[in-house]
Amino acid sequence: MNLNNSTKPYLIRSIYDWCIDNDLTPFISVKAISSLGISSEYINNGEVILNISSRSVQNLIINNDIICFLARFNGISKKIEIPMNSIKGIFAKEVNQGIMFNLGKKNNNNENLKVAERNIVDDTLTYQSKNKKSNLRIIK
Repeated sequence: MNLNNSTKPYLIRSIYDWCIDNDLTPFISVKAISSLGISSEYINNGEVILNISSRSVQNLIINNDIICFLARFNGISKKIEIPMNSIKGIFAKEVNQGIMFNLGKKNNNNENLKVAERNIVDDTLTYQSKNKKSNLRIIK
């Protein structure tokens, strides 16, 4: 069977909806790429963590190719367009649960998934790793 669409955008939308339905704050982990146009002060280890809750962004679109929204950075409104292949994961800040995606090779047009627990410093766009052993499991 040859599937045309990746499961990734569908899983991102479902975790986003789960966050909203449970009054949780959805964050996405994004591979830092120059086309994002985000200042290097928000980049940590080649990654940018973005709050995509309705309180933080406007006009959020999650389609099969991109995640697009308007956000404010240092008081300046900016349109952000993130290619789906740059999304590393989505998770809820309050419970540190979500899904991480392997940005490497695709397997049968579906990404390898990981259940994720993340440590969020605060509501800003920063993320700090706490040199702890990972609790991630690969789900096949």
